[in-house]
Amino acid sequence: MKTLFTFALAGLLSTGAFASSNADDLAANSAVKAKFKKVNVLLKEGLGKAKVMLIDKEGKILHQKKVTVSDQQIILPYDLNELPCDTYHVKISTDKEEITYDVATFERRIPADQLPLMAYGKTIDSETVNLLIIGLEEPGVEVNVRHNVTDQIIHSEYVSQEEGFRKNYRLRGVTSDQVYFDLKDSKGRTKKVYL
Repeated sequence: MKTLFTFALAGLLSTGAFASSNADDLAANSAVKAKFKKVNVLLKEGLGKAKVMLIDKEGKILHQKKVTVSDQQIILPYDLNELPCDTYHVKISTDKEEITYDVATFERRIPADQLPLMAYGKTIDSETVNLLIIGLEEPGVEVNVRHNVTDQIIHSEYVSQEEGFRKNYRLRGVTSDQVYFDLKDSKGRTKKVYL
């Protein structure tokens, strides 16, 4: 009786170890990577039949696909550009086990030197215009006030101010509707501001 009990216990432990090994097998034979709003699901060779589901955080299935992975790995790409940045779940299941990966998507940050020069102009009165420049990483903006018909420079200056500035310009001999700002910052970004 004691021997029978020992065999039963050993069988139970080996079955538990086998189940654990299966779960480890699926984790070892699959991977999910996210970069910005692109998600790639990798299924390694020999996995067999599997179902892959993309699920949002509310549990709604956004996409599902059945695949058979035999002699070479499969990569399932997901483009989530049309969806908001969030955490999504990728559930991979076989007839023996399942695993869920959580992936977070986020927007690609545009490098500052690729962003446009942020400048705004406003008419205060017929002889005064206001210029606002924000978001400078390096000080220095070349400011040219030009006549909008002849393109002649009416006023020119270089403003070396950290991060940005706001300044009123008094006009002589022209009105605010006859001028525009032609700007260039220290990084070479340009912008024309019409009033």
